[in-house]
Amino acid sequence: MPAAEHPVDEWPDDDPDDHDDDTPPSWFPGQHLPEHAHRMGLTHHTQEGALLDFAGSLDSTKPLHRITAWVMLGVFGLPVVFYILRLLQEFGP
Repeated sequence: MPAAEHPVDEWPDDDPDDHDDDTPPSWFPGQHLPEHAHRMGLTHHTQEGALLDFAGSLDSTKPLHRITAWVMLGVFGLPVVFYILRLLQEFGP
């Protein structure tokens, strides 16, 4: 039986989570929020912050993430468009 390349207590050199600073890994929640959102008091625990964190974690190179972004744009943008159309219809000629 061949021996393992790396002993159990030793990690290979290309470990992506091997870093010296105390920052959490990028896949932890709240890591994709912009700095100004943090200054406003948003975290991934608030509704708006969770939405920003989710949208910030989308990768434009992945087709499913692009579809998700367009669906989110429709979900949040269409009510505004419909409201403006209703205002124009009510106050227009």
